[in-house]
Amino acid sequence: VQLVESGGGLVQAGGSLRLSCTASGRTISGYAVGWFRQAPGKEREFLADISWSGSTTDYAGSVKGRFTIARDNAGNTVYLQMNSLKPEDTAVYYCARRTGPLYWDSSYYDYWGQGTQVTVSS
Repeated sequence: VQLVESGGGLVQAGGSLRLSCTASGRTISGYAVGWFRQAPGKEREFLADISWSGSTTDYAGSVKGRFTIARDNAGNTVYLQMNSLKPEDTAVYYCARRTGPLYWDSSYYDYWGQGTQVTVSS
């Protein structure tokens, strides 16, 4: 499985971006998928996770109410809609396929994308 993130860029504080995570090679439709981010000098941080069916979503407290995760299994794509962006949201954003039970634990994710940079200016 190869995961490719896209949609990152430079946005002003208060703006929005939609990130996409598209799988190739094999489908991700039978797996949960999560989004993480990593800012310079900081540990990788869990953001959001969506079950294989899309019926269950989970969010980190720092993004709940501002970010929305969704998926299109027919298109083999998972999205992260990010609204009300803040300068502290600046980071490289990654999607990953989950194969274990703990959605907030990065060790339960096996395939990762290369990341897409999001920069929020004040």
